Amino acid sequence: MTGKDGGADLVPIGNTPIVILVRPQLGENIGTVARAMANGGLFHLRLVAPRDGWPQSIAWRASSGADRLLDNAQIFETVEDAVADLHHVFATCPRPRHIIKPLLTARGGALEMREMTNRDLNVGILFGPERTGLENDDFAHTDYWIRYPLDPRFMSLNLAQAVMIMAYEWWMATEQTPQRQLQTNGTHIANKGKLENFMSHLVKELDHCGFLRNEQKRPGMVRNLRHFFQRGEVTDQELRTLHGIVSELVRGPKKDNQ
Repeated sequence: MTGKDGGADLVPIGNTPIVILVRPQLGENIGTVARAMANGGLFHLRLVAPRDGWPQSIAWRASSGADRLLDNAQIFETVEDAVADLHHVFATCPRPRHIIKPLLTARGGALEMREMTNRDLNVGILFGPERTGLENDDFAHTDYWIRYPLDPRFMSLNLAQAVMIMAYEWWMATEQTPQRQLQTNGTHIANKGKLENFMSHLVKELDHCGFLRNEQKRPGMVRNLRHFFQRGEVTDQELRTLHGIVSELVRGPKKDNQ
């Protein structure tokens, strides 16, 4: 939620695919589609013969601030008109049909779209009505077919979910966020020197208390301790805490003041 009148400050980000909803039935679904598009950096929305007409105020309420996408939505009477200025059109449909077209996953489709839009070609993605999906006549205006590889026992998606998958894959096609990273907040990963300093502190006190008194087992026990602390990415703050724990254990329990 943006909490702002007029919604979030959304603008087109370069040449992005156009989402085309064919005969959408509910205004709420159009609004949630706009919300999903905005999550993935998509801006351009076209509506083909919406069942309840347009505009529908409930769509803006359901968009959670993606108002500008709805404000700029274009309306067409037919699929033919909606795709007339496009160079390539993709169709999404979960059910196999007797058609001969390149079949792509959402990820594969997003990569194809990136390549096309990078060449300044205009691209659209068709999504069918909520209950029936796209008809064969709609497919006749498309070049590629996208099918999501979901659990074959249950592949039911609502309209916004279907759009969200494509918007996500479009965004992730160039997203540079590392697939794995350690969130350290205000601290940093401790370097080897700091780890070794802690190990020296720990081993010294373990020797002092007699824990490492078995001379034959001592080298292996020390290695095991070193492997334990070296295995992950210990932070500076965690090492300070561990130093404090060792120091307090050496002091022993506090005496009761009474």
